[in-house]
Amino acid sequence: MNSGHDTRNGLWIAAASFVLWGLMPLYWHLLKNVPSLQIVLHRIVWSALLVAGWLGWKQGRGWLKATLARPRAAWMLALSGVLIAFNWGLYIWAVNAGHVVESSLGYFINPLISVVLGVVFLHERLNRVQWLSVSIAATGVAWLTWQYGQPPWIALGLALSFGLYGLIRKLVAVDAVSGLAIEGVYLFLPALALLLWSETHGGGGFGGGYGLVADALLIFAGVLTALPLIGFAYAVRRAPLSVVGLMQYIAPTIQFLLGVLFFNEAFDRDRATGFVFIWIALAIFAGEGLWRARRQPAVPAAA
Repeated sequence: MNSGHDTRNGLWIAAASFVLWGLMPLYWHLLKNVPSLQIVLHRIVWSALLVAGWLGWKQGRGWLKATLARPRAAWMLALSGVLIAFNWGLYIWAVNAGHVVESSLGYFINPLISVVLGVVFLHERLNRVQWLSVSIAATGVAWLTWQYGQPPWIALGLALSFGLYGLIRKLVAVDAVSGLAIEGVYLFLPALALLLWSETHGGGGFGGGYGLVADALLIFAGVLTALPLIGFAYAVRRAPLSVVGLMQYIAPTIQFLLGVLFFNEAFDRDRATGFVFIWIALAIFAGEGLWRARRQPAVPAAA
């Protein structure tokens, strides 16, 4: 049973992780002169080195074998690695192409996408309030599609890729840090090979072309990839999951505000109407989840 001190620490670290995720557009904006593919490749390489090195230091060389020994872990983590790499690439490209607001929309609707994936693939059942929230969110997406002549592909791509990533990570049941390390192991050699090929064929600029500041930012991107995920894994073991789940909206809220106030992206009445539908859906969904969590009796701690 967690103490009040552990719970408070968990909540503070969860908040810090979500704030860091929310501020990431500012970091990628500093690298706007570096091609998005190059940023993603560096992010994969440096985060893989960092996380695998950390696990090796903490757990020795057995962590890789122990994680892959889990049923279906090998091929499922390879698939989740592809999904998270796609998600990273689309997000970085969207930020540096001036689509921060639409990117935030993707992470606002991600919890509802996850609910739908749970129904389709895990045969979970939704109550009427949950179906109502999903329907209202779908109305918001339909409104945006009708107003702009096409679906919000960036938001849907981010939400679906991260939703599928979460589904696979739930099915494979490995901890967040080890799973990220295995995904990094799978992606490391292809990413490194592409980086080296780019450098030798004029498509890269690491080590001189981008400048020392950009090189340092690319390396530190590995740290920024790992830290919030490790913090989130720490938090969910110490704080109520229902509270941490509600706190996840900190990140897209900060992203949305950055898009409108810092990057000066357009946010007209038509787009605002679509967002309002989705915010109402999220409020209903989160409120129902919190109400249900409070009604459940506390589980006695094991002796």
